Amino acid sequence: MLAGTAVPSDFVELPSQLYEHWLEVPEILQKYARHARTGEPMPQDLLDRVLATRTFNQGFALVEYTSCAILDLDVHALPQSTTLDVDAFEKQALDRIHMPAELVMRHRLPHFQHLFSGGGYAAAYYSYMWSEVLDADAFAAFEETGDPFDPKTAQRLRDYIYGAGNLRDPGEAYKAFRGRLPTVDALLKKRGIDQAA
Repeated sequence: MLAGTAVPSDFVELPSQLYEHWLEVPEILQKYARHARTGEPMPQDLLDRVLATRTFNQGFALVEYTSCAILDLDVHALPQSTTLDVDAFEKQALDRIHMPAELVMRHRLPHFQHLFSGGGYAAAYYSYMWSEVLDADAFAAFEETGDPFDPKTAQRLRDYIYGAGNLRDPGEAYKAFRGRLPTVDALLKKRGIDQAA
């Protein structure tokens, strides 16, 4: 099927998640972040504080999410079995990845229904984070031009991502848009952990 959403789950999230980046562009904020009664734009100091919250607690969020994605892969790598000591399995897996004791998983296996809701998500929880890598890297293509609305970049995005559906392999489509495969650098910057030591 050649349709916009008939693509792998990580790639299908890219178009919608990419739009979210334009919400923080100053021209957009000045036009739409206005007081409901007075119509005045949001004061710059308040806007700066709101934008600064975007990176709050991102180290925690990254570890919390990643631990669940790893356990998803681990549980789906098990041979088919009718019995599993879930607590022991989780403890062993979390010990193996050196999960900090101060953090808990976002989803414990007994209630992590997403993993077992159908073949499309089994062993694929990681795809949401990979979608974040894709959208952050794609928006970086605009930032690198110095214009978040750069027409040439927008045309490539339309030609190879938004208008392509499942006409070509997603990796090839992304390379045609970006000139290379995505890297995690833009996601780390977006989350404010690119300078973490």
